[in-house]
Amino acid sequence: MRKYRNEIKFIISKTMAEVLKQRLSLIMSVDTNSYNSDNSYLIRSLYFDNENSDAYYEKMDGVEYRKKYRIRIYNFDDKFIRLECKYKHNNMTSKDQILIDKELCIKIIDGKIDEIDLTKDNLLRQFALDYRLNRLEPSIIVDYNRVAFTYHVSDVRITFDSQIKSGMYNYNLFDKNATTYRVIDDNQMVLEVKFNEILPESIALILQTVPTFRQAFSKFAACRNIK
Repeated sequence: MRKYRNEIKFIISKTMAEVLKQRLSLIMSVDTNSYNSDNSYLIRSLYFDNENSDAYYEKMDGVEYRKKYRIRIYNFDDKFIRLECKYKHNNMTSKDQILIDKELCIKIIDGKIDEIDLTKDNLLRQFALDYRLNRLEPSIIVDYNRVAFTYHVSDVRITFDSQIKSGMYNYNLFDKNATTYRVIDDNQMVLEVKFNEILPESIALILQTVPTFRQAFSKFAACRNIK
């Protein structure tokens, strides 16, 4: 049976974000993926959709149950690449993921599914089946900087995402010079709170200390909206 986690999103200002980071750092640990001096790291994701943009319109229409595939890299490291399938059920999320090498990544992006060995992993087989049945293709690149905090109780993960950018018309994950476009104000951040069953009271109290505006925000959809 698939295990889902709670996911809550907020749009906050950078000033509010700094206050929250300081307070959360007193009881939470900074994510070990931190790469830069400000504890941030860059995430680039390439999402897949079909020619009818079903994944996009399911999100915009608020379909209760949906899923989408993406390939994700961190800090342009081509030695650590993930193929992921994210499932959404109302405000609950679940994710399957596997590590893939660059050669396999390029084959997937180029649509060379018939050249892939599908015997090694269930997610690869599922992706290949959906790819063929739904005629999936690369849809949009999404870039952003992330600062993340973790907490062992209820597996809490709180992230602050800034400089969210859309990389339309270029599906080269490894192109550092790809043209991208901002999709939120420079003074805004997306705050995401993920946890298993119940959010620990100490963290809930901290989140309540700063005014926030809860908003159903999808980086995938926002980046697709760029004209």
